[in-house]
Amino acid sequence: MDTSVSRTDLLFALLAGLTSVAGSFAVAGYARQFVVAPIDAAVVRATPGPIVAFVIENVGEQGHLLHIALSVGIAVGVFAGAALLGLAMSRRFDSTPLGAGVAGVLAWGVAAGVTVEPLLAVAAGVPAALLTAVGAARPSSVDHDPSRRRAILSSAGALGFLGVAGLLGRHQSRSNEARSADAEVIPSPAVQERLRQADDQGLDIAGDDVPGLVSEIGNFYNVDINEFDPEVPADDWSMSITGEVGEDVDVTYAALTEMPVEHRYVTLRCVGEQLNGRKMDTAVWTGTPIKPLVDAADPDGACGCVMLHAEDGYSVQFPVEALEDGLLAWEMNGQPLPTSHGHPVRVLVPGHWGETNVKWLSEVELLEAEADGYWERRGWHGTGPVNTVAKLWDTTEVDDGRIEVAGHAYAGTRGVDRVEVSLDDGATWAAADLSEPLPGDDVWRQWRHVFDPDGVEAVVVRAVDGEGTVQTDEAADPFPSGATGWVRQPIDR
Repeated sequence: MDTSVSRTDLLFALLAGLTSVAGSFAVAGYARQFVVAPIDAAVVRATPGPIVAFVIENVGEQGHLLHIALSVGIAVGVFAGAALLGLAMSRRFDSTPLGAGVAGVLAWGVAAGVTVEPLLAVAAGVPAALLTAVGAARPSSVDHDPSRRRAILSSAGALGFLGVAGLLGRHQSRSNEARSADAEVIPSPAVQERLRQADDQGLDIAGDDVPGLVSEIGNFYNVDINEFDPEVPADDWSMSITGEVGEDVDVTYAALTEMPVEHRYVTLRCVGEQLNGRKMDTAVWTGTPIKPLVDAADPDGACGCVMLHAEDGYSVQFPVEALEDGLLAWEMNGQPLPTSHGHPVRVLVPGHWGETNVKWLSEVELLEAEADGYWERRGWHGTGPVNTVAKLWDTTEVDDGRIEVAGHAYAGTRGVDRVEVSLDDGATWAAADLSEPLPGDDVWRQWRHVFDPDGVEAVVVRAVDGEGTVQTDEAADPFPSGATGWVRQPIDR
């Protein structure tokens, strides 16, 4: 019997692959139970560092679409392979039920194996079995198939299924989001006071593109290594302090939230952003200092360094002394920490790049020798103190015809002493207006400057930190240690 693969076999296999992925999406939604999610996590971890750096610098936030597309393609290919094997078995043993069963069981097994959700995996196995059965029920050679309508009708049916599955999956995604979202709560009086203070101390900026001194949660920048966030109920969360310690320490969410509480203004900035990018924001974070917990473990280790681990497999290493003023945060602007920002608990490491502020924190490991974390294995050096920067985020013509430029400045725990503006490409500098500093050592400041645009071709801005060090004018790309230079912006009249 002819067991060769025809073009129509490939068509049915492709349809099986597509509908299997769609079936998984229909029942799981865009969540970690979706069969593409674990594949995507593996793709992210296997991507070489130079490719990651290139995508971050040249593609930016849309880079995640590339690895999602690749992950979907892999999933479709795997399920299509199961269907092809089923078609081959049905021909070899002249048994359509056998071939369909083989394809369905293989597809189900793959889905159940990668998602650890055997019941939901049925939604991937059934389409593979059905398309294999339909494909096996016709002659193997298209050229001798008296009715090609079966392939056409199967394609149309599969496309219809993809549409229905898409609608069901989007509905399931919204349901997942609704279940995972905590109901909005009234912030504590202490948080409300800090939010009012930030609002009162903000500058009166004419333009609309400069956020306040505290960013709205929905607008706070977000960068993860994975497309699908871990889902960790607070009641199930615990953190351990292990490694080179006198005694392991474990703490639950209930115990953590009973410890002394602090409400801090903290700014986070992404090491991978462009010089004038917008991956820099500030919130009022509620949590408890991590130092007492680390001290209780009696930390040791020759390197004086620590590795933080997250539920999603992310890790970052830096000096243990950086945790001296670290905060274990469980609220953001008076609301429970959103899933995308590390619910239920993340760490905040003052003055360091955003990548060190590990979300979904699960373990603090004291090390005997230095080791590379996730980004360091990919060539980044982002665990050091942040670079000083003045961002120029808004240019607005005011009523009298003058131009207002405005933005934020940030220098980590060094603080911002002043922001300077040049209208002659750095030959002379004028001090910009600055917002009053908020309490804390790791907070940005707003700035604004108004000038007569006659004869001005460009505006250059720079910040001076609290130690008197001027922001470097040496231009550098984000990779490997964060973007540097002065922001220059042409003035178009």
